Amino acid sequence: MTTARPTAPPGTPGTAANGSRRPAPRSGVPSEQQDTALQAPLHPDAPRPTHVDPEPATGAQSLVRSLEAVGCEVVFGIPGGAILPAYDPLFDSTLVRHILVRHEQGAGHAATGYAQATGRVGVCIATSGPGATNLVTPLADAMLDSVPVVAITGQVGRKLIGTDAFQEADICGITLPITKHNMLVTDPADIPRAITEAFHIASTGRPGPVLVDLPKDVLQAATTFRWPVETQLPGYRPTTRPHSKQIREAARLIGEARRPVLYVGGGVIKAEASTELLDLADETGAPVVTTLMARGAFPDGHRQNLGMPGMHGTVAAVAAMQKADLLIALGARFDDRVTGDLSTFAPDAKVVHADVDPAEIGKNRTADVPIVGDAREVITELTTALRTAGGRDDRQEALAPWWEQLERWRTTFPLGYDHPADGTLSPEYVIERIGAIAGPDAIYSAGVGQHQMWAAQFIRYEKPRTWLNSGGAGTMGYGVPAAMGAKVGMPDTTVWCIDGDGCFQMTNQELATCAIEGIPIKVAVINNGNLGMVRQWQTLFYEERYSNTELGTHKHRVPDFVLLAEALGCVGLRCESRDDVDRVIREAMAIDDRPVVIDFTVGADAQVWPMVAAGTGNDQIMAARHIRPLFDDPEAVQADEVSRADHPVDGEGPVA
Repeated sequence: MTTARPTAPPGTPGTAANGSRRPAPRSGVPSEQQDTALQAPLHPDAPRPTHVDPEPATGAQSLVRSLEAVGCEVVFGIPGGAILPAYDPLFDSTLVRHILVRHEQGAGHAATGYAQATGRVGVCIATSGPGATNLVTPLADAMLDSVPVVAITGQVGRKLIGTDAFQEADICGITLPITKHNMLVTDPADIPRAITEAFHIASTGRPGPVLVDLPKDVLQAATTFRWPVETQLPGYRPTTRPHSKQIREAARLIGEARRPVLYVGGGVIKAEASTELLDLADETGAPVVTTLMARGAFPDGHRQNLGMPGMHGTVAAVAAMQKADLLIALGARFDDRVTGDLSTFAPDAKVVHADVDPAEIGKNRTADVPIVGDAREVITELTTALRTAGGRDDRQEALAPWWEQLERWRTTFPLGYDHPADGTLSPEYVIERIGAIAGPDAIYSAGVGQHQMWAAQFIRYEKPRTWLNSGGAGTMGYGVPAAMGAKVGMPDTTVWCIDGDGCFQMTNQELATCAIEGIPIKVAVINNGNLGMVRQWQTLFYEERYSNTELGTHKHRVPDFVLLAEALGCVGLRCESRDDVDRVIREAMAIDDRPVVIDFTVGADAQVWPMVAAGTGNDQIMAARHIRPLFDDPEAVQADEVSRADHPVDGEGPVA
């Protein structure tokens, strides 16, 4: 028995008489753009093929049918010579939507944004050579942030591999260090298995990017398609269930701790464990800190949430980790931007480290209790063990002195900012108002730099998968395409991109994609006229020698972001005064038929505080310039001149 591939019935709106796809009109998109627009899958609820008896197909047809069968909804990509055979059967698919991006890097980040917002695998596609190498940055980004992405690349024909043929690049070799797995498929019969394994590897264990490289003649060759297929992954067995002995030992340490901290990383969101985390926090009564990748894993409005730790974390979160006697690390990896100088990090703390990736445990900080397992399973079993042991009220009562100290830190050193004395617009205020008006149900993506940190600090995240950013790689240009991918995956959700004028100029061409494809994201360009975070470091550590950080977006208004937005098919708005901020944000919120870009022209001198200078310990956190809290007396502050001699620059990038 063969299950036929679902097709749209003739006469269905958006289809030609033969059932193939044709463009559907979109409100607000000019008619000449509608002619080239692609619409969403015509029948998203149509059944996916679950069983297909052997039938003849080309390798390209086998690829598309495999994508349909594994549940792929959308691919972001650009055609080219080597991958072109795959685009012919893709044109006929009623289950997989292709979105034509303007740059392969945009395709990769869009796939990442889609995956981060939905929890499903994001897919991008590129041709050989430069098309494939343009995916290197988003693949490295997805690897560091553990995002499930499958990249499909075309390759020169098998006989040409290794000859330096036109547009040949050894993309498997190039991406070996920055993918969870990659494979060159040399037999067309292996395509269904390769796609199945790619999706499985990308989405299980510690998620990550997988690349499938397909030579052009493999796509053109005749083969047999069948479904389902048998996978061949004998060495791939991620451990998801934690060892009960380690759980009991962790519960014992929690019961004995007097200054515990729940150190929550992005793995909790990947494991869909936010509800379970709430239960554990309630059971322990311990403070919770959420890393940059974990914002939203635990509600900001919860009393036990101390905020974000790290280089630009809250004083309370950083101080809590430094003075803790027990860190319960859940899906976190002790990144340098959290720990600062590792030799001085949390000197008195024992460590319970739970992670699905055993390679992370003990990599940076020795774990007293290592637990390998899925975060949701670990948290669930740990909560059960604590409840079985009893003594909840006694445990929490013992934490009363700890909470008194935490509240002093939180009260004395809250997040805050000053409005510029020269009357220019405060970037923190702009971002705070976007979060307040759009609310906690919206999704927020960000580029990298000052605006990223302000968005992490001043927007309240109450739900998981509402904050998307490039945490590990710190990729400028991430924000716009990631927002595009998120909006495609969550079309009924408002999606804001908080971007900087530097980041925005790297990938803003994807706004044309958004306009053509009917993806109405909203972009707030925090335009301070400079590469803001680099300029902040020049202010603090390079005696205000501003070498090559001025962008000209203030002095020359080049580019004019309003005109640029309109040229790309978007609505362009500008805001330069505090009195207009709410009005302009609400105007953008009311537009839902096309993308909106707001040029928020802000002051150039605002800086991100608190700050732990790179290469220093977290005890050296500065609540503001020249103001360093004394943790032995949390109500005191110390004037302390920041100098290059005090804080040598360690050569690393200036983002958390």
